[in-house]
Amino acid sequence: MLLERALDAYLRHVTIERGLSEHTIAAYRRDLDGYCEWLAAEGVTDTSEVTPAVIDRFIAARASAEPAPASSSLARLQSSVRGWHRFLAREGVEVDDPSGRLRPPKAPRRLPKALTIDQVERLLGAPSAEDPIGVRDRALLELLYATGARVSEAIGLDVDDLAHGDVLRLRGKGSKERIVPIGSFARAAVDAYLTRVRPALAAKGRASARLFLGARGAPLSRQSAWLVIRAAAEKAQITSEVSPHTLRHSFATHLLQGGADVRVVQELLGHSSVATTQIYTHVSVDTLRDIYATSHPRAR
Repeated sequence: MLLERALDAYLRHVTIERGLSEHTIAAYRRDLDGYCEWLAAEGVTDTSEVTPAVIDRFIAARASAEPAPASSSLARLQSSVRGWHRFLAREGVEVDDPSGRLRPPKAPRRLPKALTIDQVERLLGAPSAEDPIGVRDRALLELLYATGARVSEAIGLDVDDLAHGDVLRLRGKGSKERIVPIGSFARAAVDAYLTRVRPALAAKGRASARLFLGARGAPLSRQSAWLVIRAAAEKAQITSEVSPHTLRHSFATHLLQGGADVRVVQELLGHSSVATTQIYTHVSVDTLRDIYATSHPRAR
């Protein structure tokens, strides 16, 4: 099958049949568009012409590119290529899967970076309570830290998802739903936003059920949410890097430091495996090690 037709068929499959998120599909498209461009430059125009050796050359070319790609990006690229060829073989478009021997590089295990409790309080207090957009930003930040929600989950919330009082319904990866407590501080911040700000924002745009709206009344985007976090970090004079995942990391780390069971944190984060959550226990161990080193008379 011609490359373009095969790619369109695969993207329709992951969109309609697998129901993947727009963000994931966009990542697949970027990876596979680049792969197809490379294949065309190599004179490969049909998927039947792709061999394991061709794929090996492609991965080697990407791995040696300047600047060097992150191991996570290379792993995702290999996963995209493998998923596409596996789909073509499963659907009978091609006889064999030339990516069968492809194995992603082992990514280095990095500990997530968490803010201190003092830094979190400064971050949450950064948006102005006198400015309508500041009230919205404070509600967003409080909710992210109170629930451990991913940014995509937070901006995907509808107003009705708050209808359960002190708990919140989040939709995670694969559209899996989970219920998490919201906490009094976050609930108060969200209620202030709903009462004082959201009606005016909603009047500026088309009717939307989304909880968080932009200045023109449209649903808040991922990029806008990222800018909210970055602006708050700058105002709070936090010099360490603050990413969209920082409050989620801090949420998990502070719960474990406070004595929460790792399986409870797993449920709150929406991790399918406790092994994913256990990386946060290393952060807590580091904290215990630091306290021991500075407190025990014979630690040094």
